[in-house]
Amino acid sequence: MFTVLADDGLWTQLVNGILSWDTLQFVVAFLSIFGFVLTSATILVLLERKVIAWVQDRLGPYHTGPYGLLQSVADVLKLLLKEDVHTADSDLLLFWLAPAVFLAPAIATFAVLPFSPYIGVPGTALATGVVYYVAISSIDVVGVVMAGWSSNNKYALIGGLRAAAQMISYELPLFLSLVGVIMLTSVLAGHPGYPGVSGIGTVSLREIQNFQNIWSKTGNPVLDFLFEGFTPWAWFILVQPLMILIYYTCGLAETNRAPFDLPEAESELVAGHMTEYSGMRWAMFFLGEYGNMTVVSAITAYMFLGGFAGPGVSYLVGLNNIWWGLVGNLLGLVYLVLKVYLLCFVFIWIRATLPRLRADQLMQFSWLILMPVTLANIIVTGGVYLIFDAFHFPIVAFLVTLGVINWISVYGFIQLVHRATVASTRRAQAPAIRAQRRAAAVAGLQLRDGVPARAQLTAGGSEK
Repeated sequence: MFTVLADDGLWTQLVNGILSWDTLQFVVAFLSIFGFVLTSATILVLLERKVIAWVQDRLGPYHTGPYGLLQSVADVLKLLLKEDVHTADSDLLLFWLAPAVFLAPAIATFAVLPFSPYIGVPGTALATGVVYYVAISSIDVVGVVMAGWSSNNKYALIGGLRAAAQMISYELPLFLSLVGVIMLTSVLAGHPGYPGVSGIGTVSLREIQNFQNIWSKTGNPVLDFLFEGFTPWAWFILVQPLMILIYYTCGLAETNRAPFDLPEAESELVAGHMTEYSGMRWAMFFLGEYGNMTVVSAITAYMFLGGFAGPGVSYLVGLNNIWWGLVGNLLGLVYLVLKVYLLCFVFIWIRATLPRLRADQLMQFSWLILMPVTLANIIVTGGVYLIFDAFHFPIVAFLVTLGVINWISVYGFIQLVHRATVASTRRAQAPAIRAQRRAAAVAGLQLRDGVPARAQLTAGGSEK
């Protein structure tokens, strides 16, 4: 039977396609990506508990399993067995679909993120990878609004609208912070110092990683093993440090992480748009949140930190040996995961360090600080290049000058944020301070522990 089918041209192509290396690559990449997203959330929950406990000088979970390592596994089992309830008047279809709509973009984004030279789905080479990422990452806002609206709960609706306003506000500076890197690829394309790239620039994440490699083979096996494909002195973090700071900050707001966690603030009585969710549907929202953490960290690694580049990856893969190629791909996977989890550790560190912003501070930070700064960076990057190109200065001089300007801008940005925070805090405290001063100025109304003392009358009728 199979012989007869194989004789037909259509079936022959189908069988050859199923048994091809491309199909095997897709299966390996899909299983790796899907498994990474699911297991990463469990690992990050445990890591977050342990890191915050370490920062706060306590033990954290330690009862379930050795050193509490099975606590997250127990939590997953509890959520799987927990009853899925909903309000009687909720919009069931939207209520059930909202967690999936929120989680799907976190998984779909990995279609353009290669884990190693081999582990990557066919979309890895997508020429519009950054545009695809920005478009996909905006879909989770729909899931948040669906959850708030369908719950038929005023607290959930208000929380969903507040989350949507926050996520939409920070999407603009997030995308603009990546424009500076894309401009650098246009400047460096075809330059003799970048032998591995050509063309007019790119928005492909894989090609952006290649732009951060300037090594040419020397014939020295030791040097080629260490630096082929791995030149950290050419990473874009050195040229655009301000943009990685802004992108990472916007990533915190996009994933509703502290200090931007107003939509589901833990100190409040309700959990924002997730108020009416329980069981696995509630867990899917947190799975999407931790999935977005890994996505933001992975994009940061590719745009500014060389992606999966590391000592030995390109050298071993270039030997055209299946076994050494396997070792090289595993090394690339290890390097990428280490970079991603290092950046996720910063997520957790920030949560344990910074207090939550007020709503007015959150919106002011996006529209009045981040937007102008990212637009100014685009103008400065283009202006510096035009000046250096007009005088035919070497490309290295342009990169060094732009890097110096950006590092100085980082200091200026920190001072700007500090002054804006102090000013907004003083404006918020001003009414209470004025009221306290007025109360202190009233004669005969002495304060006792911050509470006005009750006036008492003596026998003669005077106040005491």
